[in-house]
Amino acid sequence: MKDLPIAARLFVGAVLAAGTLILVLFAPHSIANPLLFVVLLACSSLASALKVRLPLASSGSTMSVSYAVDFAALLLLGANETMIVAAVSAWSQCTFRTETRTAIFRTLFSMASLVLTVKAAGFVYTLLGGVTVVSGFSLFAIPKPLVGAATTYFVFNTLLIATAIGLSTRQSIARVWNENFLWSAPSYFVGAGAAALGASVIDQGGYWWASLVAAPLYLTYRTYKVYMGRIQDQQRHVAQVSDLHLATIEALALAIDAKDQTAQSHIRRVQVYAAGLAGALGMPDNEIQGVKTAALLHDIGKLAVPEHILSKPGPLTQEEFQKIRIHPQVGAEIISGVPFPYPVAPLILSHHERWDGKGYPSGLKGDEIPLGARILSVVDYFDALMSERPYHKAMSLDAAIGLLRQESGKALDPRVVQTFVDMYSELAAEAEASQEPSRKLTRVPTHAPTAAPAVGLIDAAPVPVARTNVFQDIALAHREIYALYEIAQAMGSSLGVSDTMALISSKLSNIVPFSCCALFLYNEESETLRCRFATGVESDTIQQLTIRNGHGLTGWVARNRRPLVNARPSTDFEAAGVPSEHTTLHSALVCPLLFNERFIGTISVYHTEPSVYTDDHRRLLDRISEQAAAVIYNSIVFEQTQEDSLTDPLTALPNTRFMFMHLTRELARAERLKSEVSLLVMDLDNFKEINDTYGHHVGDRALRDIASVLRTGIRPYDICVRYAGDEFIVVLSGCGGEEAERKRLELQQAVDSLVFEARPGKMLPLAISVGAAVFPHDGDSYETLLATADSRMYRDKTRRKRDVSNGQAADDQARPQPQPRTATTLSDLDLQRAAIGVL
Repeated sequence: MKDLPIAARLFVGAVLAAGTLILVLFAPHSIANPLLFVVLLACSSLASALKVRLPLASSGSTMSVSYAVDFAALLLLGANETMIVAAVSAWSQCTFRTETRTAIFRTLFSMASLVLTVKAAGFVYTLLGGVTVVSGFSLFAIPKPLVGAATTYFVFNTLLIATAIGLSTRQSIARVWNENFLWSAPSYFVGAGAAALGASVIDQGGYWWASLVAAPLYLTYRTYKVYMGRIQDQQRHVAQVSDLHLATIEALALAIDAKDQTAQSHIRRVQVYAAGLAGALGMPDNEIQGVKTAALLHDIGKLAVPEHILSKPGPLTQEEFQKIRIHPQVGAEIISGVPFPYPVAPLILSHHERWDGKGYPSGLKGDEIPLGARILSVVDYFDALMSERPYHKAMSLDAAIGLLRQESGKALDPRVVQTFVDMYSELAAEAEASQEPSRKLTRVPTHAPTAAPAVGLIDAAPVPVARTNVFQDIALAHREIYALYEIAQAMGSSLGVSDTMALISSKLSNIVPFSCCALFLYNEESETLRCRFATGVESDTIQQLTIRNGHGLTGWVARNRRPLVNARPSTDFEAAGVPSEHTTLHSALVCPLLFNERFIGTISVYHTEPSVYTDDHRRLLDRISEQAAAVIYNSIVFEQTQEDSLTDPLTALPNTRFMFMHLTRELARAERLKSEVSLLVMDLDNFKEINDTYGHHVGDRALRDIASVLRTGIRPYDICVRYAGDEFIVVLSGCGGEEAERKRLELQQAVDSLVFEARPGKMLPLAISVGAAVFPHDGDSYETLLATADSRMYRDKTRRKRDVSNGQAADDQARPQPQPRTATTLSDLDLQRAAIGVL
């Protein structure tokens, strides 16, 4: 508890004191029904094991179905005895089946908060006229007290916990409550209803009947557990993506830091110091993340400072110092174009401001300087003192801390300095632990290759390429860093594969020349590589290429996981079965894309000039490929996830989620244009009999066949959706009532004419019932339209059943006595029955 902020400690203490006081003052001296009390106490403790973890960052809070038992105890025993039941239940929930050991103060807080909650709910219940079972309980006489008590229980319990979490994490209490607890309100009312039902059953029929109430409680628990599991999976995915983004930025920052051979691991130490100091000073999580990112990038503006000035061992001239002074502004301008979700550029801009107002570039003073920038100033200054630099020797720890104290109140914020000095040992240990070996980029050696390319992939006598001069090499090195940084920016955007490659290719053109750039993605099932993106010369042709693994340039790279330099592009065309005689491309550079040692595809660049690529181009593209692999992989996952979330996996039709998105847009457009939109709700007749008689796999085939018929029976801009198990919905844009009725009959007739083979030789007729609703005549919202169409569909189903029954009865009465006939006198009805396997 000592790690909590003062406000959180005071609040927890107040709740503990209030809960203890209420329990002491109102605890019952005797139990009216000891057996019932013990049973409810045991049930509540056992039910507390059925709990779900709330998706909070660090609180570890859980929610269990023991609430329903506690509420039943409130109705059966009264508030005073229920306080004991709830307190024991809270202790059980915090003690058993927990992932980590719960701190004592958390357990006591949970017990005290439930005591207060139960007492408040009992007070409201009594105030609104509610009575216990002992006093003449009637289920139909307590709706108002029941709702009031459930509301009070929900508000008290969740607000107490949300306040504790908000004060502990320095977040808005309203935001914590709204994001993490408001959605749980239905469970409280469901639990209260189940508790009232259980209490009534116990009162009227005995204890054993109460076990029937456990079903809805367990169903509620399972629903919330699945929902919470999905939220945790989403949070885990977001955290992984965020870590990947930060790792990419870190890789870029370390590459810049590596230029300064005298400042190894400087930014990593600064980041650890800054993050720890920001947390100790009470900054919110998002701002701490901003400080960490700014610590990585705070010196990125030194790219605009000549190298000889940065490494000059003697004092700087006035002109040289003015050149140094621009780097915060340059760094802030570079970062300002990156859409970070937290402030980064202002921290980089102000990290050389002084507490006394004599810093640069803006001359800010005191609290005018952002706190994150003040933190960066202290840790950057301290690490510079402790590091070996061309212009000074590394200082001892005591000397560096002494200089920090000397500058406190002058250049540095006194509070930040004191906090840093107090926790330096802890921060230093953390920084030491973070000094993991740098990740080495895998490089294919340019000499003695392990496997030579197949004959015909590379020209036998390559044209010699002139070596670039040193100034071009230096410029290329800077462009390489900028290209890596710009590609890292792509990590922060949820782009598709094509958009991601368009961005990467635009940045790639600055460092590797090409006439055409293409991305091939590998399909493990078919062992082929299909071009997913191409831009430039002959891009339309290249985009149609599909190449088998091991064939052509791309297939060779896929099999050997090694780049190819100055290979013949025509080989890829030939491998894909495309004529290559007229191609204008004469050289190619192909690099594999590997993500976590998994091959996902290749990046290929082609040029109209022969042998234009050098080994340095290979090195650059190889490095870009390493960075781009993660971006492209994320884009593939993003597209697949987006497609899966909007598609029914069985029928490949759009799903309900897509329908609501589409229908919302169409209704808004129809309202704006004063036009009409029609909905057709369809239900497959006798589908259960198919499943029961022939099996669900046959039912699935029937659904797929019907989906195919419906899909082909509508216009390209209309949609057919699988709404539920055997229900479909068609949305007809710009369609009125008469057109909807015609389309309804057309689709029914199309399905009626479908002959479905359930098993070899066994044909079954299929049919659907359809109901239509038209916007705006039948309703102005999709809920109303769906309800109307659904109602009409069921009327249609009833009518069709009645017509079939009447037709069969009339047929039985009118049917003449069977007469002998030959096979050549089959009637139309016989032919129809033969077609469906009835005869």
